[in-house]
Amino acid sequence: MNPESLLSRRVQSIKPSAIRRFFDLVNEMKEGAISLSIGEPDFVTPWAIREAGIDSLEHGHTHYSPNQGFKDLRCEIARYLDRRFGLRYDPDREMVVTVGGSEAIDLALRALVDPGDEVVVPEPCFVSYLSCAVLSDAKVVTVPCVAEDGFKLDPERLRAALTPRTKAVVLGFPSNPTGAVMTRDELARVVEVLEGSDCIVISDELYAELTYAPATHCSIASFPSMRDRTVVVNGFSKAYAMTGWRIGYACGPAPILAAMNKIHQYAIMCSPTTAQYAAVEALRSCDEDVRAMVEEYDRRRRVVVDGVRKAGLSCFDPLGAFYAFPDIRATGMDSTTFAETFLSEEKVAVVPGNAFGAAGEGYVRICYAYSIDHIEEAMHRLQRFTEKRVR
Repeated sequence: MNPESLLSRRVQSIKPSAIRRFFDLVNEMKEGAISLSIGEPDFVTPWAIREAGIDSLEHGHTHYSPNQGFKDLRCEIARYLDRRFGLRYDPDREMVVTVGGSEAIDLALRALVDPGDEVVVPEPCFVSYLSCAVLSDAKVVTVPCVAEDGFKLDPERLRAALTPRTKAVVLGFPSNPTGAVMTRDELARVVEVLEGSDCIVISDELYAELTYAPATHCSIASFPSMRDRTVVVNGFSKAYAMTGWRIGYACGPAPILAAMNKIHQYAIMCSPTTAQYAAVEALRSCDEDVRAMVEEYDRRRRVVVDGVRKAGLSCFDPLGAFYAFPDIRATGMDSTTFAETFLSEEKVAVVPGNAFGAAGEGYVRICYAYSIDHIEEAMHRLQRFTEKRVR
């Protein structure tokens, strides 16, 4: 018997993450390699958060939480969303605490999609969107977001993608991988299109705190007509440097959240107890820590964009998240060849743009959630790499 032949066609159709591939390759290299591939803050989780987690262990809080998450955490999330983004949710009926934002996206798609339903995904996009849609047995319809439009979702392209079979649209702004941010006016034009449909929006807002002047984050759920047809996904990994704690959440219409929680209670049971206690402290006392990290990301952002342009490459000015998405077509290489050759010759890992969908071809993602010393050295190597390839 061949065990591989028993695998589901859906799983076999999903490619392994190219992000992890380049992360693993750079780890296999000898000293001197620089990875700008994984989207993980280089900051350690702020001490107040770590201390809250330690305290929860010392007091023996090592048991299951309610499936939805502890009430204290859900109430803090509700207060946070209200004060920061003007979003109001009932912590008892319209919220579930998840194992990171990725689980929340998976839950939302599985709760909504029947076989053959269509899920619209603007791309380039976070790698999980397409794979989770496939695993939910959806037909994926992609909408290209292009550099000429600032990698923002064009309302008319969205309109053309919607059909009576469209069940959900997955939005990710601020964007991983491009760093694009959509203003309230730009979202309003998207809302006009969506108001004429019956689909639900899954809005991934994990990078909501990571925006740079003059940009500010606006949630599509803040539009009155969208509040009850949007599932907002957020979490603690990026803004609070809590990637390893695996803690996120989703908010939205009560019937959808009840369905998501039903899946969550069977597949996961509950989020890590220690992480939930830590997350309460994050929301209560760590606004200043977040501001300090965002200021440092902004400084690194400018170094990367300037360095890329000095290397002769065109680069859209990212105003959110912690990624730059330069155009590498001037080198004559495709995305994968560029990333592989750059890693081989200069020992710097970036992620090929096609890892984020076909619309990402011709670009690479550079993560600047790394030390300024590593970033400056990587930009020096990039300039050395491109000087013999860009004319």
